[in-house]
Amino acid sequence: MATTSLRFSFFLLLPLLLLPYCVNSKTLTRDVKALNEIKGSLGWKVLFAWTGDDPCGDGDIAPWIGITCSPPKETEFRVVTELELIQGMIMGPFPLAVTKLLDLKKLDLHGNKLTGVLPPEISRLTQLITLNLRGNKLQDAIPVELGELKQLKGLFLSFNILRGGIPTEVAELKGLRYLYLNENKLTGQVPLELGDLPELRHLDVSNNHLTGSIKELIGSEGRFPLLRVLYLNDNWFSGSIPADLAQLKELEILYLSHNRLSGSIPDSLAHLLKLTYLYLDGNNLSGKIPKALYSHKMLKELYILGNQFEDDVKPIGLHRNMEVSDTEFVA
Repeated sequence: MATTSLRFSFFLLLPLLLLPYCVNSKTLTRDVKALNEIKGSLGWKVLFAWTGDDPCGDGDIAPWIGITCSPPKETEFRVVTELELIQGMIMGPFPLAVTKLLDLKKLDLHGNKLTGVLPPEISRLTQLITLNLRGNKLQDAIPVELGELKQLKGLFLSFNILRGGIPTEVAELKGLRYLYLNENKLTGQVPLELGDLPELRHLDVSNNHLTGSIKELIGSEGRFPLLRVLYLNDNWFSGSIPADLAQLKELEILYLSHNRLSGSIPDSLAHLLKLTYLYLDGNNLSGKIPKALYSHKMLKELYILGNQFEDDVKPIGLHRNMEVSDTEFVA
């Protein structure tokens, strides 16, 4: 009698044990629930685009728009690995339910109308490789919890309304290759620790209210070993252009326009053999341009308008705004 009662109790509990999974879906129920929470909190475009019981799709049934899942396996439920809702598909506060998609490798919500803060719960997404939230209306501080996303290679937070300083915790992302924080309202100095990131290729902190000297940022030899693109323009950097910039051997684009820089251009910049674009306009620089820059084999553009150079100094090439599209970033 006791054995029969025990078996009966087990069968009563069985549905509860299977709650993490969905009978009518091959997508892990945890992710289905999170996506439905997101669906309920975002704009009408998502509401009508996400239909059906299985977000990952099944056979001839396509997955929900903007969702990529792990490959199907007979013995495993699928999980959401990428969420890409871009260019006006969503609006309102950053959906906290996104942080419940624990297997996400890519989160791309750029070009929307997300408001409010980037929540500290973003640290739950420990598998994240790319985080692209540029072109929204996110406000307040960059959360220090971003430093817990140890797999991150690309961090794009540009064109928001972020304030405060750049947290030093970002320098804990040792695999970071692309850091774009431009077009915000950030203040203070760029953390010197960023120079120790061994994989960093692109650093863009332009169009903020950042201060300090470039000499201090570049520091000693061995910093920024793989940096190819450096945008510091439209800030409040002061002091001279340091000769130590020549240690950035991989540098291709250097954009220092519209700061408070003074002094002359160091001859050592001509030793940057891969340098292709050099923008120095809108500062208080003086003297002559090093002759070696005019014979530089790679340099296509040197823009110097709005300084105090001698009268015979001339630019190289045609000035243009340099922007890199998302498709040019490689994980």
